[in-house]
Amino acid sequence: MSGDLLVQGVQALKDIGLNYAFLLDVNERQAFVRGLGVTVQLALLTIAGSLAAGVVLAALLTSGRPWLAAPARAFVEVTRNTPTLVQLYCAFLVLNMLITRQLRDWGAGNNPLTPFVWVVIVVSLHKGVFHAEALRAGIEAVPATTLEAARSLGFSQRQLLLRVQLPLAVRFALPSLVNNLVDLVKMTAVASAIAVGDVTYESIMIWSQRDNVLELLLLILAWFGLLTWLVSLAGRWLERQLRMPGYGQ
Repeated sequence: MSGDLLVQGVQALKDIGLNYAFLLDVNERQAFVRGLGVTVQLALLTIAGSLAAGVVLAALLTSGRPWLAAPARAFVEVTRNTPTLVQLYCAFLVLNMLITRQLRDWGAGNNPLTPFVWVVIVVSLHKGVFHAEALRAGIEAVPATTLEAARSLGFSQRQLLLRVQLPLAVRFALPSLVNNLVDLVKMTAVASAIAVGDVTYESIMIWSQRDNVLELLLLILAWFGLLTWLVSLAGRWLERQLRMPGYGQ
């Protein structure tokens, strides 16, 4: 029954000029669905990785120690001022090659860093620097009286950061963080540049055999639109949950 419905749906779309015949081919359909799943995996892993990188970089930037803040600032400036695609190529084609060669020289076996892993690392670090700037601004916006009150209770610098500054900074920076995450989800499409089988790459493989570029692009747009909408929805929910009277609300 489901097969008949699929055939009928493809035929109905063909009648209005849209060629989705690839859905009737088992291998191509499975490849496309697999690409959808890979895109979701990339989005989830890079969201977690970028937020972790952002917290670490923000802590370094606001540490008050030049030997920590200066390298972090240099990393932020270089990373946010160069294209993500160029960073991915440099990491995968240069750094990955050097690691592979070194492991071979050591007799340590194959390089465990796959193209998928490189995408997660590069995209997480790239968007992490934008998170860091948003969090840094949030940390610096914490009222001095709040910090003085925490110090009077005997909080160490680490406790001050983890229990006072970061919780408040997240509330200040949440709209910017959500906007960054929406952009991050779209950014995962660069994975296709190094043959990671995300939805973009699998679509390219399909339309190279068929004349249906427009149809697949429409599906790609719809999928990324759905994912970014879900991220925005989650962000608005968090904003409501974390709202604090007296702190910009």
